[in-house]
Amino acid sequence: MPRPRLCRKIKFNPNITYFKPQGVPMRFLEVIKLTLEEVEALRLKNIEDLEQTECAKKMNTSQSTFQRILSSAYKKISVALINGKAIEITNENIKKEKSK
Repeated sequence: MPRPRLCRKIKFNPNITYFKPQGVPMRFLEVIKLTLEEVEALRLKNIEDLEQTECAKKMNTSQSTFQRILSSAYKKISVALINGKAIEITNENIKKEKSK
């Protein structure tokens, strides 16, 4: 039996949660689901330009777990872009921390 998931700190709540290729109706598209923790990992690493250890601390996780979350996000985005799939940002019962 796997360990229960730990609570991650998410300080970003996107206003837009769906992206799709232009000119293709949704009924013809497969959807790739990106979690809020994956989006937060991308934001911290690529937008905030933080080191991986600092990103992991901010998300209340280990560096190796942060790397797995980031790798998962990169793979999902790559598959969606290369294969013309829609991306949905989902909230999987993650408690969001209010920005200070």
